[in-house]
Amino acid sequence: MSARSVSARPTILVLGAAGLIGEATARHLAAAGFPVVAAARRLSAAQRLAFGSSARIVPLVDLDAPALAQLLTDTSADLVVNCIGVLQDGGGSSTGDVHAGFVSRLLEAIAAQPRPVLLVHLSVPGRPEEDGTAFSRTKREAERRIEAASIPFVILRPGFVIGDAAFGGSALMRALATLPIALPAGLAARPFAATRMADIGSGIAHLATRWADGERRQRATFDVMEATPSDVGDVLAAFRARFGGVKPRFVLPSWLLALGSRAGDAAALLGWRPPIRTTALREMQRGVAGDPGPWMRETGLVPPDIRRIVADLPATVQERWFARLYLLKAAILGGLSLFWIVSGAVALWPAFDAATGILVAQGVPRPLAAAITAVTSLADITIGLAIATRRWSGAGLKAGIALTLGYMAGAVVLTPTLWLDPLGAMVKTVPALILMLVALALLDDRG
Repeated sequence: MSARSVSARPTILVLGAAGLIGEATARHLAAAGFPVVAAARRLSAAQRLAFGSSARIVPLVDLDAPALAQLLTDTSADLVVNCIGVLQDGGGSSTGDVHAGFVSRLLEAIAAQPRPVLLVHLSVPGRPEEDGTAFSRTKREAERRIEAASIPFVILRPGFVIGDAAFGGSALMRALATLPIALPAGLAARPFAATRMADIGSGIAHLATRWADGERRQRATFDVMEATPSDVGDVLAAFRARFGGVKPRFVLPSWLLALGSRAGDAAALLGWRPPIRTTALREMQRGVAGDPGPWMRETGLVPPDIRRIVADLPATVQERWFARLYLLKAAILGGLSLFWIVSGAVALWPAFDAATGILVAQGVPRPLAAAITAVTSLADITIGLAIATRRWSGAGLKAGIALTLGYMAGAVVLTPTLWLDPLGAMVKTVPALILMLVALALLDDRG
C-alpha cells in the first residue's frame, strides 16, 4: 500500500461526467476537496469551463480495455465512478454494449493497474426477476460481471434521482406539475422511491475517505433512496406544490401515455432524448423500491423524503418558465418541421404551377421561375427534415431563419403585392420567424 493512497485524498475519475448524475457527482466531489477528473464523450462549453484542466473529452464506450487502462494510468485514478448509461437501443447506442460490454472492458482495465483501484458503479434498484426491459437486464448483467471480478467495488442503486438540474424524468415531472392533469390511478400508485442528487455525491465522498484511510476490501451493493418509498403520484404532487401548479382536473388516459411513449421512441431514432419512451414507461410501471438501511448504516446519511427533496429545489421564475415550456419544446420543433416539409411539398407538387405563375407574372422567364420554385421547395423540405433531426436541428433552424428573411426580402423586390394579400401570406412569416428564434433558444438539453 503506497503512502500516497493512504495519506492523500484519492483522485476520482468520473466516467460520463456530461450526464445529469455524472456532472453533479463530479461537481460535488470537487467542491468537497477531492481531485476529480471529469471524462465524457462530449462536454458542453459550460461543463468544460466548470471542470477546467480536469476535463477529459474521450469516446469512453468506444475504447478497448488497453485504452481504458491507459486512461486510468494517465489520470492516476484511485476511484473510478461509472455513471455511463443509455435508456434503450437506438441512435448508434446499444444497451448491451454500453452497460455490460463497457463494464467488462473497464473491469479488465482496472485489473491491469499496478495498484488497487475502487470501482463505484451506478446501477438500478429492483429484483432481477422483475427486470422486464433491455435497460434493466443489461444493468443487472453489468452487476453480475462486477461481482464476479476480483477487484474492490461498490454498486450504488439510486431511486428516482432529483437535483437542481432538470433532465429526463425529473424534467417531465416538473412539466406535468404545471398542467391540470393527474396520472392514471394504477400508475400513480406505483412505488417510486426518490433520491436526492447530493446524497450520491456525499456517499461517494464517504467511500473515498475510507479508501484514503486504507480500506481496500469494499465489495458491496447499496440501495440509495428515501427510507419510506413514495409513489408516482406523491412525486408529482410534491412538484406541483413546489412550483405552484394548478389543481388536476383531468386524468391522463393510459392510451395517450402509451401513444406518447411510442412517439418518444420515434423521436429517439432521430437523435432526441425524450423523457417518455416505452422503456421509461415500463420502468415507471414497474416501480422503484429498495432497502436503504445498509447504506444509511454504512454512511450515516439519512435520506430525506420526497417532500423535503423537492422543497429544497429552487422555485424561481426561471424554473417555472422551464416547466411550462418543456413540453411545448417538442410541439414547437415538431410543428416547425411539419410546416417546412408540408409547405415545400405543396409548392413542389399540387401548387407548383401557381407558385411558378407568381414569378412569371413579375416578368421572370418561365424556365427560370420553374427552377427557382423547385429549388426553394426542396430547400424548404430539407430544412424541415433537418429541424426534425437532433444533430442538424440547430443548423436547420438557422437555415430556416435565413431563408425566411430571403423570402421576405425577395417579396419586397419581386412581388411587393404579396404584402397586401388579404390573407396575410407574407405577414404570417413574421410569427414563423419568431417561433424559429424561440426554438433555437430552447434547443439545449443540458448546461
